[in-house]
Amino acid sequence: MRLHPPANGHLFRSSPAARSSGPFADRSRRGFLRSAAGAVIGLGTLGSHAAHSAPAASEDGEPPHPNRGRIYKSVKWGMIGAGKTVLEKFQVQKELGYDGIEFISPSNYDLQELIEASRKTGLPIHGVVDMVHWRQRLSSPDPAVRERGRMALEQAIRDTYTLHGNAVLLVPGRVTGPDENHDHVWQRSIVEIRKVLPLAAKLGVRVLIENVWNGFCEDPQQFRDYIDEIASPWVGVYFDIGNVRKFSPSEEWIRTLRHRIVKLDVKDWGKANGFCKIGDGDVNWPEVRKALREIGFTGWCTAEVRGGDRERLAEIAERMNRVLGL
Repeated sequence: MRLHPPANGHLFRSSPAARSSGPFADRSRRGFLRSAAGAVIGLGTLGSHAAHSAPAASEDGEPPHPNRGRIYKSVKWGMIGAGKTVLEKFQVQKELGYDGIEFISPSNYDLQELIEASRKTGLPIHGVVDMVHWRQRLSSPDPAVRERGRMALEQAIRDTYTLHGNAVLLVPGRVTGPDENHDHVWQRSIVEIRKVLPLAAKLGVRVLIENVWNGFCEDPQQFRDYIDEIASPWVGVYFDIGNVRKFSPSEEWIRTLRHRIVKLDVKDWGKANGFCKIGDGDVNWPEVRKALREIGFTGWCTAEVRGGDRERLAEIAERMNRVLGL
């Protein structure tokens, strides 16, 4: 039996105990007593400094980093503009504090090179994005196009398995007109998705449906019912926090979709500025954090914004940390 790395990335993390053996480690008894005496003398000053420097809880009692160790941050492969080689790109992400990377399928990359870079840096590739789902749509009125789309999805599942990931991001189709309306997208995509589920189950890879601006399931109840009609443990939601803000508050979607949400795409959107930097739009991030706590979410969140050089990637990491409490 082949064992997969856990989705939460714990396989690649050392425990706090492994990094430090305590504040009085390797001290003699005499050294300990001196330290203790000094601590008593400086207690008032230390306490005053700690009161000002320690991060405070928010007004609703939320701790300063409520999702650290519960939500793991990542970027899309195409966002990484820093680093010339595959290994260098992984190293940059590691240095900036990212927990993993999401790849693409199909690609011209040597998958073994990616696996080796992942091993050397300890950064898992947690999944892949099906990159042909917009063109070779599972909802197309042309059966031949639907078949090509299904075959591409199967390849994405195999690539995910090879890369030791656990899920494929899929857009199930697009409403384009009378030959590809909402009902067509619903029915045709479900037929094609069900065809790949035996392979998904065999390889241990989930198919996660992303909510996008494709004219399909633009309210949370519809999206919930669509996932429930597929009725498979191998299908879930890849919830894009920013994409839904155009239609209704992101936190309402989270509370409706609940356990169906397996992974998160992170972006922001506002009426005044459209898609914008994370934290600069209309997404109510405190309420999003609250809703994620309510449903007990833990897992991967992946930025889906304009990438760039090291400085830009560092800014994205800082913004993700801030809005999600990482």
